[in-house]
Amino acid sequence: MRAAISRTITGALTSHALRDLRRGWNALARRLRGRMAEIHYFHQSDDPYSHLTAQTLAKLAARYNVAVVPHLASPPDDGAAPERERLAAWSLRDAGALASRLGLDWPDHPVPPTRDAVAAANAGLAAALATPDFAARAVAIGAALWRGDGAALTPHAVDGNAEAAAKAMAEGAKLREEKGHYLGGTFFFEGEWYWGVDRLHYLEARLRGAGLAKGADEGLIAPVKDVELTAQPTNGARPELHFFFSFRSPYTYISVPRVRRLAKHYGADLKLRFILPMVMRGLPVPRAKSMYIMRDTKREADRVGLPFGRIVDPVGLATERGIAVLNHAIPMGRGPDFAESFLRAVWSEGVDATTEAGLNTIAARAGLQPEVVAAALLDDSWRAPAEVNRQELFSMGLWGAPSLRVNDGPGYWGQDRLWLIERDLIAATEAK
Repeated sequence: MRAAISRTITGALTSHALRDLRRGWNALARRLRGRMAEIHYFHQSDDPYSHLTAQTLAKLAARYNVAVVPHLASPPDDGAAPERERLAAWSLRDAGALASRLGLDWPDHPVPPTRDAVAAANAGLAAALATPDFAARAVAIGAALWRGDGAALTPHAVDGNAEAAAKAMAEGAKLREEKGHYLGGTFFFEGEWYWGVDRLHYLEARLRGAGLAKGADEGLIAPVKDVELTAQPTNGARPELHFFFSFRSPYTYISVPRVRRLAKHYGADLKLRFILPMVMRGLPVPRAKSMYIMRDTKREADRVGLPFGRIVDPVGLATERGIAVLNHAIPMGRGPDFAESFLRAVWSEGVDATTEAGLNTIAARAGLQPEVVAAALLDDSWRAPAEVNRQELFSMGLWGAPSLRVNDGPGYWGQDRLWLIERDLIAATEAK
């Protein structure tokens, strides 16, 4: 019964019918009120992604008939950012890769801002909220902040004060929470959220679909980049592709087919490095984060051509049973097939992996017989490698799934960064 209810509710929440109904209602309400379309933007001064996103605001306002309404936002709480130090370090590195790809400004050697520098930046940003040039001032403040240039930052803080900044941040955080999000660098438009430059293309597509584009198509401000598989290996190398993943991660599900294609195309040895999900490691996930991830995964799944939405959450027993079987499937050469089958079942087909019938169905698609499943469930030797994998993931400066690295190279977090993994595979195989 629990599984039936879960797949029914999640199927409805991720349905295109509900999405389109919500969009239509919001557009109608706006037209009836005779108001201009508004995009709410939430800026977090000490967030690298906010600095990159702020650089797109002027183009967004210039290309579409919308009002971009800025707000200040505080950092997410510990529940939404459980590994804050690792997240901060990763963000600095990741922002550099994103900026290079999109032609945005980011220093070669960013300086983590001090508390006083952040306070000065917030004072200047709060003062800029009431001006028509918030975007330009936010970019200038961010540039000074991340370069550690106190002399350039100080003039921006002159017009503001700590009290006004605290008030603006509290108001922004409250509005963000009311509308259902938790991060900085985010856009909210008529019922839907879009995070940073990574999801800006979805917002632009929606604005265009709503007839809000001002003129001729100028191309997307931040086009999406994914794996291409066009370069051909030349040196005969067989690099190792380490794939740290969780059965409870929907982003892992939508990454698996592309990861497998990457490994096959570049002749890589795919190493499956299973880890327990964060919630099973004592790191609870807030509801707002869960809801955003579910809806975001749906549109990403649509983009890569995968079904998604009939969900039976595999947290707890289902994940443990899945890893136990996977641990037996890997030495049999059936690991990737079982992992993909399991993830597809729980995230798009509503299969309850806690049941004998559910897990055997998943296993059968991967070529595993019921006796293999039965033997695996009596063997908890998977716990040791799961802990080894977690420790290695942490040693890379990462913490979540999916994460990948090529050989002993740097690790990358997220299915949005498979293009960086492909770059490293190209280098390892001298592909042309």
